[in-house]
Amino acid sequence: MSEQPDLLSVQPAEHPRNDEVLSDVLRWLRIDGGIFLRAELRAPWAYESPPSDHMAAVLKPGAQRLILFHIVAQGQFGLRLPNGTGARLAAGDVIILPYGDQHRVASTPDAELVDISTLIPSPPWTKMPVLRIGEGGELTQIVCGYLHSDDILFNPVLSALPRLMHLRSDDTPLADWVRASFRYALHATELLRPADDLLLQRLPELLFVECLRRCLAAGSHDKQGWFGALADPVVGRALQLLHGDYARPWTLDSLAREAASSRSRLDERFRRHLGVAPMAYLARWWLQVAGQLLRSTTRGVADIADSVGYGSEASLSRAFKRYAGVSPAAWRRGGAAR
Repeated sequence: MSEQPDLLSVQPAEHPRNDEVLSDVLRWLRIDGGIFLRAELRAPWAYESPPSDHMAAVLKPGAQRLILFHIVAQGQFGLRLPNGTGARLAAGDVIILPYGDQHRVASTPDAELVDISTLIPSPPWTKMPVLRIGEGGELTQIVCGYLHSDDILFNPVLSALPRLMHLRSDDTPLADWVRASFRYALHATELLRPADDLLLQRLPELLFVECLRRCLAAGSHDKQGWFGALADPVVGRALQLLHGDYARPWTLDSLAREAASSRSRLDERFRRHLGVAPMAYLARWWLQVAGQLLRSTTRGVADIADSVGYGSEASLSRAFKRYAGVSPAAWRRGGAAR
């Protein structure tokens, strides 16, 4: 996979058929998560999150990777990744860290830094933790959550997002999710509602889906990753074709012809945006669909292999062992390489 862009920036754009591609990706995506922390921070304040593997071990033992996000209910602050990428956030904003990167958050650059792992109680939690830091100044309130999916192994969206996504809710459906998430988190902590409350688990998924739709509708300056690929007239058309009829016996020649491109141009642009060749992308998508069918149906492995495009049980088994480290049967039982 090519190096991912660090920060997603957006500008208005219209890609109506691309929304169909995103809908197809989301239809085959199995994701879970939770709102796990509410923070009340009084300026000046600053904290550093634990490393990504530590957060995964605490929140979802055995998970390969977590997607982290922060919902800003009140106040403003800066967030920065170790590589220097950062953003300035204000009330109503959502920040998503698709790779769960360690990060620093601060009201001012000179505030004393606190290791947040020393303040969060060890799970299991009987109620949602409330983190309080600061010295009595202006109040900032943040809701923190995570998302997890085994589909990271296969899914082209989850494996090709920027390291940091900053979304301003403004007066959009996203603003409704921001307000609902904060209100419910506040409600949950005040009423001592357990952290495994069903709605606390579902809200992050719904919020994430809305954020993805918002990013797609807005377009992107960076022209990298999956959103940049959809914005590219050649690659975007190819993705529409592949997702519209993934089980068709595509070849690079037939795909290039229908995308109105040469083979070399299509291959070069595909690799530039997504880090893989078109047929390799399609093979990963077959795995995504097959993985979901294995866990959501009782269909035989050979039948699934034939329906998604692999053609034979042996081909599907080899692909699963290569990417997931387990056989299709083990994957169906819930196993996965960690």
